[in-house]
Amino acid sequence: MTAKLLDGKAVAARIQQEVKDAVDDMKAKHGVTPGLAAVLVGENPASQMYVKMKRNRCAEAGIESFGHELPADISQEDLEAIIADLNADPRVHGILVQLPLPDHLDEQQVLQSLSLDKDVDGFHPINIGRLAMKGREPDFIPATPYGCMVLLQEAEKLVDGFKIAGSNAAVLGRSNIVGMPMSLLLVKANATVTVVHSRTRDIPGIIQNSDIVIGAMGRPEMIKGEWFKEGAVCIDVATVKIDDPSAPKGYVWKGDFEFEKAKERVGAISPVPGGVGPMTIAMLLKNTLRGAEIAIAKGIKA
Repeated sequence: MTAKLLDGKAVAARIQQEVKDAVDDMKAKHGVTPGLAAVLVGENPASQMYVKMKRNRCAEAGIESFGHELPADISQEDLEAIIADLNADPRVHGILVQLPLPDHLDEQQVLQSLSLDKDVDGFHPINIGRLAMKGREPDFIPATPYGCMVLLQEAEKLVDGFKIAGSNAAVLGRSNIVGMPMSLLLVKANATVTVVHSRTRDIPGIIQNSDIVIGAMGRPEMIKGEWFKEGAVCIDVATVKIDDPSAPKGYVWKGDFEFEKAKERVGAISPVPGGVGPMTIAMLLKNTLRGAEIAIAKGIKA
């Protein structure tokens, strides 16, 4: 068996075009241009590159970008004052606070200060709480788990007999950004979920019994190819830079899965890079459009 490739670039491009069409329609009908504000504290090169990519995708989709690059030693009070200004700005429909924040800042307090109507990362405690409750729906779903769910829906079209509902799913990692919201989304989709973490016993046994495996631990090739159940659908969120003098750039990117061996057993698998990364940005654009729709419904215009 050779796995079907879950091409995040192709799916993300389709979603971005759908968002662009909806943005054009919104401008024509309501005179509203969706706006996304990115707040970056410090000079982490990876975060800077990621924010730049988001701005580029916003421009392609017709979404306005507002950048706030702040010093690493900014105070809690000053950061929350900037967020308060963005909360009040009718041109801004989504606020993205790039995580992690420097240690001296209270991340939870910062996230709680975001307007619920502009929480396009879906990390506000109320949005996460709604995600966890049966019969409740959040205004925004965290972008990376949201993108993973869309890739799983793509797999339903590609892999004979695969359905999310009724599947056994293993989520590797329990972070607030990926692992926990991913688990909650799978439960909502009627999968049976096991969360794997540093204290979990018999990880190979759990993987071998899983129809869905989501890798979000950031431990390169920790999950060996022979552990996977034949025909499983596997999505690798982890992206770790590994030095490799033989590679053209001197490094390669690896995920949690032993990709080359896994693809000979599983039904579908996402590549690293080119899988989840593009999907995260596409779903952020979709959430920003959703924020503009909420503003229009409430009669808020710039």
